[in-house]
Amino acid sequence: MIDSATSSSWEPCEYSIQANPLSENIDIPQFKNDFIRLAKWCPDGTASLAQCESSRLHMSNFSTRFMSKDDIRSGKAWFPQAAPILDFAWYPAATSNDPASYCFVTSVRECPVKLLDASDGRLRASYKIVDHRERQIAPHALSFNPLANKLYCGFEDAIEVFDLHAPGEGTRLHTTPTKKSKDGLKGIISTLAFSSDVSSGLFAAGSLNPSPPTSSNIALFTESAGETPIMFVGDQQEDRFGIRSSCTQVMFNPSRPYLLYASFRRHDIIYCWDLRGDVSTAVQTFDRNTRACRPDLTETNQKIRFDIDLGGRYLAVGDQCGNVSMFDLTSTGDNTVLSYRPEGTKPMLQYHAHDDTVGSVAFHPSRALLLSVSGSRHFDTLRMSDSDSDDYDTEDEAHTGVKRWASEAKPCARDNSLKLWDFERKG
Repeated sequence: MIDSATSSSWEPCEYSIQANPLSENIDIPQFKNDFIRLAKWCPDGTASLAQCESSRLHMSNFSTRFMSKDDIRSGKAWFPQAAPILDFAWYPAATSNDPASYCFVTSVRECPVKLLDASDGRLRASYKIVDHRERQIAPHALSFNPLANKLYCGFEDAIEVFDLHAPGEGTRLHTTPTKKSKDGLKGIISTLAFSSDVSSGLFAAGSLNPSPPTSSNIALFTESAGETPIMFVGDQQEDRFGIRSSCTQVMFNPSRPYLLYASFRRHDIIYCWDLRGDVSTAVQTFDRNTRACRPDLTETNQKIRFDIDLGGRYLAVGDQCGNVSMFDLTSTGDNTVLSYRPEGTKPMLQYHAHDDTVGSVAFHPSRALLLSVSGSRHFDTLRMSDSDSDDYDTEDEAHTGVKRWASEAKPCARDNSLKLWDFERKG
C-alpha cells in the first residue's frame, strides 16, 4: 500500500518573471558568418540541438553557472549535412542515459529522412519519400506521435506516415483530393503537432498556403481517421474564415491539450483556439507588437518559433527587434470553455535579448531556463568598386565618364548568438 503522505507527484517548475532574467552566452566555435535558425532541448534536458544556416546541426556541449556538470552531455559538436536542413525532431523518449533512445530525425533537401545517433551523428536508418517522378522529397515538418511508434512527415499536399517498428515504405495521407481541387488542406504542410492526450490521437497540421476566403490553412486530424480532416480552425471575419498568411507553427498546450496555438509568417499575433467550443473564432490572441519598437521595420519572411513550458503556464516568443516576450496562459480557468476576447493579450514580461531577430526560443523540460537563438540574413549595401581610384574599369565607363556601382550581396548575421536565460526563483 502506498502512503499518500510520502508519495511524490510531479510539479512544474516555478518561474520568476518579476524582473529580467539572468543570461549567459553559449560560446560556439567555428561559427563565423553563420547563425542558428532553430534550437530544441533533448527531452531529458541534458543537451540541445540547433539547426544552422550553414547546413549543419550543432549539439550543445556547454558548461554554465546555471547548469551543473551532471546536466551536461558531452559528445560530437557538429553534424554537417549535404544540403540545407528543413526540420528536425528529437525522439520523444531520448535520453543520454539510454544510448538506444538517444537519437533524432532530420529532413535534408532532396534526401531521405535520416535517423541519426545523437552521440556521434552516425546514420541509424532512413525513410524515403518518393514522388511520381521518382524524386526524393524532403518533408518540411517532422513529428512523432505520442506513443513514439510512428513518424509523421509533412510535404506538399500530403503527410507521409512511417511505422518505426516495421521497415519499408510509409503510408501517404493526401490532405487534398486532387491538385485542382479546392477542398482539403492545400500547399506545403509546414508544421505538425500532436495533442498530449494519447487516447484522442489528435494532431494539427498547418500549410504555407494562405487561407482561402471560405476555408483555413490549419486542419485537425486523428490517427484513426487518416487523411480525412475532422475540422478546420480559423478566425471568422466578414470577408474570410481563416488567417490570410502562411502558417509557420502549431502547438498544443502540454497540460491543457484542448488548447491549440498557431503563429503565421509576417504576422505579430499568435492565435489560440479552444477545441471544446467554437473553432471558427480564436478565443485569445497574443500580440508581440513589434511595430511599437521599430515602426519603420520591414517584416521578415523568417520563421519565428514560440514555445510553451511543460506546465502549460507560459508562452515565450521572440521578434525582429531582438526582444523576447513572455505571456501568461493561466489567466483563464481550466474547466470552463473559453470565450472570445476582442482585446489581445499583452506580454507580462518583455526584455531585450539579442541584437538581431530571435528565431527560436525553447523552455527547458525540467528547470526554469529558456534557450534563445538569434540571427538572420543581412546583405551589404551597394558600394563603389575601387572608389579611391580615378581609373575606369571598362571602355564603356571611360567613354561615358560614369563609374558603375558594384553589388556584393554577401549575407551576414549581425548577432549570431545562443543564450541561456535563468528564471529560477532565488531564496
